[in-house]
Amino acid sequence: MNIGLFTDTYFPQVSGVSTSIKTLKEALEAQGHQVYIFTSTDPKVPKNKFEPHVYRFSSVPYVGFKDRRLAFRGLIQAVEIAKSIQLDIVHTQTEFSLGLLGKFVARQLKIPVVHTYHTMYEDYTHYVAKGLLIRPKNVGTLMKAYMLNMSGVIAPSQLVQTTLIKYGVKAPMRVIPTGVSLPNPSVAHRNLREKYGFKPDQPVILSLGRLAFEKNVALSISAFSELLQTYPDARLVIAGDGPAKKTLEEQVADLELEEQVIFAGMVNHDDITDYYQMSNVFVSSSDTETQGLTFIEAMAADRPFVAIHSPYLDNLVDNDAIGTLVSDYDDFLSAIENYMQRDLTHADSLVRSGKMKDVDAATFANRVLDFYESILADYHETDVSEDEYPTDDEVGYMKRILRNPFRRN
Repeated sequence: MNIGLFTDTYFPQVSGVSTSIKTLKEALEAQGHQVYIFTSTDPKVPKNKFEPHVYRFSSVPYVGFKDRRLAFRGLIQAVEIAKSIQLDIVHTQTEFSLGLLGKFVARQLKIPVVHTYHTMYEDYTHYVAKGLLIRPKNVGTLMKAYMLNMSGVIAPSQLVQTTLIKYGVKAPMRVIPTGVSLPNPSVAHRNLREKYGFKPDQPVILSLGRLAFEKNVALSISAFSELLQTYPDARLVIAGDGPAKKTLEEQVADLELEEQVIFAGMVNHDDITDYYQMSNVFVSSSDTETQGLTFIEAMAADRPFVAIHSPYLDNLVDNDAIGTLVSDYDDFLSAIENYMQRDLTHADSLVRSGKMKDVDAATFANRVLDFYESILADYHETDVSEDEYPTDDEVGYMKRILRNPFRRN
């Protein structure tokens, strides 16, 4: 099968979405399929660099979200490329520029288009032109318009599916949790404790992810400051980057914890497992998670986690060897302390590895392929032959998304 993944976000941009796409691409290719990435240009990628099966389209930074980009040209080029590689199906991973491009390509080639809804935008609209382009109350209307005429929609969790149904999305929908690639036991991993000067038995807590305000990393720092009263030699490693970094660094300075809290910066995707394995426990104080890729990564690296209750995590966590979910600050602190006192046992490792069989990359790819095949089996060219042009709702969506973001009406 020839599969086209259309995404505004892809490596070297680091995010849960780009990681999910890379995982799906590699897992599908491992099964013999051809996967092509249609994405935006990136300043870190030289214009003449050859990237097999990756096509980049001219782009600019998104207003209010400078580390994400929007393509502004390439409609005809994308159609010509898609025809030349004989795409069987389009799978969009964004509702913005490359998502619209993917829908256009699918319509022109008369092939089905599937969409994965990664982001709950009601929690993130302040990033999009400071809330001037999309407001929380408008998200449902816009997402319903974008997903109109989709052949199928993938929801990474039951929470996402419920939300899309509430928005009025009518496309065939399937819940498919995002998978992760298991660490390769034949690959030598770095001992990051040596890099950071940590002793083998020194307690280390890891916070890893985008440093955005809604991730609430400040709560993890506050809890860690109290934990030091019991574990004075403990260390907190904060891996990642984002708009909240400066504020978090100021919080650490105010608490006089510069020696105990290490800001590791953006972590290369290939090094992520090493960071998890350096720690005793992974912590997240975010209450906006819908698919929780980092939690699955922690399990894959054989580490437990502490996190806030959410519909997704409530379904994932069924044993304290996997993690502990909490609802308030005191429980958050207590749960971290419990894992500080708990050794990494073989029995716990068996529980985590058993859980991973349900969310590994191969299982993820198999579920997506099954959805593709069911859509292709039901798809008939005559169903879309009279729908060559966008509907009024789709046109309204495109005008709203692509207009000048500084306009207020």
